[in-house]
Amino acid sequence: MIRIGIILGSTRPNRNGEQVANWVLDNAKQRSDAEYELVDLRDYPLPHLDEAIPPSMGKYQNDHTKKWAAKIASFDGYVIVTPEYNHSTSGVLKNAIDYLFAEWNNKAVGFVSYGSVGGARAVEHLRLIAGELKMADVRHQVTLALSTEFENYSVFKPSAHQAPQLSTLLDEVVSWSTALASVRKS
Repeated sequence: MIRIGIILGSTRPNRNGEQVANWVLDNAKQRSDAEYELVDLRDYPLPHLDEAIPPSMGKYQNDHTKKWAAKIASFDGYVIVTPEYNHSTSGVLKNAIDYLFAEWNNKAVGFVSYGSVGGARAVEHLRLIAGELKMADVRHQVTLALSTEFENYSVFKPSAHQAPQLSTLLDEVVSWSTALASVRKS
C-alpha cells in the first residue's frame, strides 16, 4: 500500500500547524487508499546542515541524519503542512528538506499552507524546491488564511469548503505516488 507522510513544517511554541496537521491526518485516515503518518519536525531535531555536500542516500555521517533519511525514504509521497513566515516557508522545514536529496526523488508532494494570505507564497517557494528534488508537486493545494480559518488567529476552525479541497489534494498525491512507484523501482 502507498505510504504518505504528512510533514508538520513548524516547531515554534504554540504553533498553528499542529492543529492543521492533525486535521489533515484525521481526514486522511477516513480514506482507504493509502497509509498516512504524521511526521513532526520536533521529533527530528536537525542542526543547521552539518552533513557533507552533496548528500547521497545511505552515506550519511550523523545519526540524526540517518534517522531522518530512513523516515523520509519510507514514504511514497508527502503532504507538507507549512506556515508562511516572511513570504516563505519556515527555516526548520527548509533545513529538513535540504538535509536529503535521493530520499525525496520521484515522489509526489502536496501542500497545505496557512498564513496571512493562506500561506500561498510559502508554497510558491516549496514548489521550486520540489522541482529541484525531482518531486512531482500536485497542482491542488489547500490555503488557510489566519483571518478566516482561525478564531482569534489561533484556534483552527476550517470552513466547510476546506475538507473537499483537502480530499482533492489527497486524491492527487495518492494518484501521483502510485504512478511514480515504477519510476522509483528502476
